[in-house]
Amino acid sequence: MTLNRGIETEPTQSEATFKLNQWLEQLVSENGSDLLLIADAHASIRVDGEVRKIDSTPLTGPEIEAAVLPALAQHAVENYRQEQIADSSYRVPGLGRFRINLHHERGRAAAAIRALPSNVPLLAELNLPAGVAGLAQLQRGLVIIGGATGSGKTTTLAALVNEMNQRESRHIVTIEDPIEYEHAHVRSVIEQVEIGVDAPDFPTALRAALRQAPDVIVVGEMRDPETTRIALSAAETGHLVFTTLHTTDAASTVSRIADSFPQERQHSIRSEMAMALAAMMTQSLLPRRSGGRVPAAELLMVGYGARQHIRKNALQHLHQEIAITRKAGSFTLEESLAQLVVRGDLTREDAMVRSIHPEDLDAQLKAKGV
Repeated sequence: MTLNRGIETEPTQSEATFKLNQWLEQLVSENGSDLLLIADAHASIRVDGEVRKIDSTPLTGPEIEAAVLPALAQHAVENYRQEQIADSSYRVPGLGRFRINLHHERGRAAAAIRALPSNVPLLAELNLPAGVAGLAQLQRGLVIIGGATGSGKTTTLAALVNEMNQRESRHIVTIEDPIEYEHAHVRSVIEQVEIGVDAPDFPTALRAALRQAPDVIVVGEMRDPETTRIALSAAETGHLVFTTLHTTDAASTVSRIADSFPQERQHSIRSEMAMALAAMMTQSLLPRRSGGRVPAAELLMVGYGARQHIRKNALQHLHQEIAITRKAGSFTLEESLAQLVVRGDLTREDAMVRSIHPEDLDAQLKAKGV
């Protein structure tokens, strides 16, 4: 079926939905991660980090809106009408589940649609450094996983939840917008709350979760100060709380949280973080030499020294705490990159470009004879 692109008219709902599902079918068949729909551009998919065109003619704003709106949940349609942006999950029989973000750019509709895996990954399958597994054994505190969009933060969270689910009998509550991975009840009981469907927003859902006697709370993202405040309080009072942020290292994680509050509150927030934090991890996905992508990560298990640096806002010293707490499971980005080079996943040159402390990486690689 070919849509009439000569005149900027809105396709019928059945035509639009059919076309969207065709694009998604191609996304799945090529093992892609994202479908990108942008006005004046060809429909494209991302495969192993590379964007590829999959349609012969550019799209128009009305075509994108007409294609995607029917796939949104009703609350997301209302959000889009009011705010010109919306997130929703979408299920296509035979293809699977997808996360849709419909938004505007340059005054026209655009969409980014991510394929959601049907199976929850095993932590061992993610090729993360061994120390990450220790996060699933924590009993309390706040664990923050940082990284850019598309760096695999949500996948890591899901794998950690799955690890706990396989090994321990816990009550786990996840709060997501939308739900990406669907967990079965194995040894743990898992409640999955979707914003817009089961609760209006993160703060409301998080307050409600605290009344449900959870052992573990997973907050998809700390988007606002109120969610952050409640998550810190929950971690301080004995819960294990996992969440994500768009940050690149431990220092930027602390700064990002503190800076989201008014100046007069920042000192007290840093004090709360110093008490609540159990671990801060950041990760990224890098192109593997043999194809695909491979994660590089850094993990700081927060101990006495890190807590003092956070209280004093001496964040430049957090990196050195990784070496001090290595026995607790901490590791640097450079150690992670060095492992990838030794395994043959990255070249020495690519690893050096990705490194934050290249002199440390150089020393490690020389020590390994690379």
